[in-house]
Amino acid sequence: MNRVVVIGSSSSGKTTVSRELSARLDVPLLELDGVFHQPDWTELPDDQFRSRVAEFTDNDRWVVDGNYTSHGMRDVLWPKADSIVWLDMPKSVVMRRVVVRTIRRAASREELWNGNREPWTNLYSRDSEKNIVVWAWTRFDHVRNKYEQCMTDGTWAHAGINRLRTPGEVKRFLAPIEAGTPIP
Repeated sequence: MNRVVVIGSSSSGKTTVSRELSARLDVPLLELDGVFHQPDWTELPDDQFRSRVAEFTDNDRWVVDGNYTSHGMRDVLWPKADSIVWLDMPKSVVMRRVVVRTIRRAASREELWNGNREPWTNLYSRDSEKNIVVWAWTRFDHVRNKYEQCMTDGTWAHAGINRLRTPGEVKRFLAPIEAGTPIP
C-alpha cells in the first residue's frame, strides 16, 4: 500500500481516513478539494488540475483524497494507484455527517481550502452546485453505482480494493496499519 486513492460520497469520511493513512504510512497527502477550489471558490481549470495531480502522483508513495472523476481524475489517478479505499457508507450516515459538518463549518467560519469558508447562504439553496447537503443527497446513488461498476468491469483490477461500508469496518481496516510501516 504505497499509492492510495481514497474515494466515496461526500461526507463518507475520505479526508479523515486519508489523513490517518498518510500519517500511519508516513507518506504525503493530497486533498483534491484543496487543489480544485482556489480562492473565492474559483475552480482550477481541468488541464491545470490534472497537471498538478499528475505531478504529485509521479512520486513512489502517496495518499490522494477525493473523487473528481468528471474532471479526469479517473484517468490521472486510478492507473497509478496500487490501493483503492472506497468508503461506501450508508446514505443515512453520509447525510447525518454532511448536515452536522456543514452547520459546524458555517458556524465556526472554519477555513476549508485557500481561504474559502462554508457560507450559511448555501444551506438555503436548492442548487446542488452550491449546497453540499443537496449534492450529497442527489449524487449518492450515482457515486455508488459508478464505483460498483468499476469493481466489476476491471477498472480497478490492477489495485487492491478495500470497500469499507461502516465506521466499524474503517476502524478494523486502519487498526493494523502502524505509523511509518509500509504495507505490502
